[in-house]
Amino acid sequence: MIFRQLIDPESSTYTYLVGCSETREAVLLDPVCEMLERDLAVIRDLGLTLKYTLETHVHADHITAACRLRSLTGCKVVYPAMDELPCADIGVSEIEPLSLGGMMLKPLFTPGHTDTHHSYLLDKGGTTRVFTGDALLIDGCGRTDFQSGDATTLYRSVHDKLFTLPDDTLVYPAHDYQNRHVSSIVQEKERNARLGNNRTVEEFVAIMDNLNLPYPKRIDAAVPANLRCGDCSDAEVASLPEDLSVQG
Repeated sequence: MIFRQLIDPESSTYTYLVGCSETREAVLLDPVCEMLERDLAVIRDLGLTLKYTLETHVHADHITAACRLRSLTGCKVVYPAMDELPCADIGVSEIEPLSLGGMMLKPLFTPGHTDTHHSYLLDKGGTTRVFTGDALLIDGCGRTDFQSGDATTLYRSVHDKLFTLPDDTLVYPAHDYQNRHVSSIVQEKERNARLGNNRTVEEFVAIMDNLNLPYPKRIDAAVPANLRCGDCSDAEVASLPEDLSVQG
């Protein structure tokens, strides 16, 4: 397996490149439009062919590069099936995983940050990785106060779907604002300030209800663009203000 963790420094968004060593096919998870040229260069340098882009959810803090990558490479755009986006080529769900060569990305329905959010489980080479999107961050989680977010639902998603994974499962989030790259399920169960250390759902809801974060500046442009799989004009991208408040 070929694996790279890439970051957009403006939005602190992680994009993950997963490639099959045998077929040389690759998937980009949560690609960012401003990082398109970098991502294509990495794919080219590794001798890979981009087969899919894959999203954890409809993002509010950046615009996906999915549609542009499809135009340039012929890859398929993949979203959670329940998003029902006309621009997507493939929909995935817990009963419809995504195959890539000899690998399988297994979707886990983890709503709460958004109502259709999915994480993705990858078990390969003796290592289990879970790409948690904004459902579970390192020592935190995504906000629940917009895009049909719900704190109680997110608590259940994390505790019932993610914290039940093996303790040594590596956690790769969609964002980190302190230059951290990876965690583990056991670390988050023990140390996550919002969700770990046996915190109750009532305590978690109180934390999320009192974050008092500002309205995300990018959301009004990013969400409509991402509902079109990132099919937006260059002017729309250039007009996006910098904002790191979406995840909390």
